Amino acid sequence: MIYHVLPGDAQAEEFWKTGLEGEVIVFREVMVVGPIDAENIEEFWDQRARFILAEYGEDVIDYHEKVADGIAKLVEVSDGAEVNLWFEYELFCSANMWLCLYLLKDSLANIFRVAPLNAAPDDVWKGFGQHSSEDLKACFETRNHFAAEDVAKGFELWDAFRKRDSTRLLKLSEYRSRCFPFLREVCEAAAEIETRPAKLIRELKGEGYDGLESIFPEFQKRAGVYGFGDLQVEKLLERLT
Repeated sequence: MIYHVLPGDAQAEEFWKTGLEGEVIVFREVMVVGPIDAENIEEFWDQRARFILAEYGEDVIDYHEKVADGIAKLVEVSDGAEVNLWFEYELFCSANMWLCLYLLKDSLANIFRVAPLNAAPDDVWKGFGQHSSEDLKACFETRNHFAAEDVAKGFELWDAFRKRDSTRLLKLSEYRSRCFPFLREVCEAAAEIETRPAKLIRELKGEGYDGLESIFPEFQKRAGVYGFGDLQVEKLLERLT
């Protein structure tokens, strides 16, 4: 069995044009916001469902059916299955991928990282956004296999991130692997996620930026490593007003 875990619905349309075989799981969660430190995986999904309900008004049943149930399939992949994790470089996608590796930690699947094509330094956090189906096929052809040590490191990264263990995150940032490009920058951002984004919003407002339309693009320029979309920045703005 072959699985392709896509980072969001935005990539699905072009992915279907690639002709690549396998079951598609669309990762529709956002691990960079809300509670993620639960006692067990069942409580984790219930915790996330309650957060999504409170934060965005989404129905709890819909959450489990459209979001959690798909991601949870990773716990049940068969031995020898192939799992392709299509994730971008920034923290938004990295944290989601770390959760996938946590769910896959006990599996005997063959796990691969499919990353965006090499981009200019100013564009590295833009991910798959401008990729055509041909680009996605090229990404797939240059995918990297997760060694056992890489999977174990992904579990550690998830554990440190969910516990907001900044010291451990910075230590993990020293790990080097083709499966974890830009890990140092991402871990540094993760270590400051509780303070740095809000601080930047305050700085932008102090510089005269006002409203989401002006603040969001500037936030992306200065803190693209977080991978926040306009919804995450909007919620930050609401909390600071």
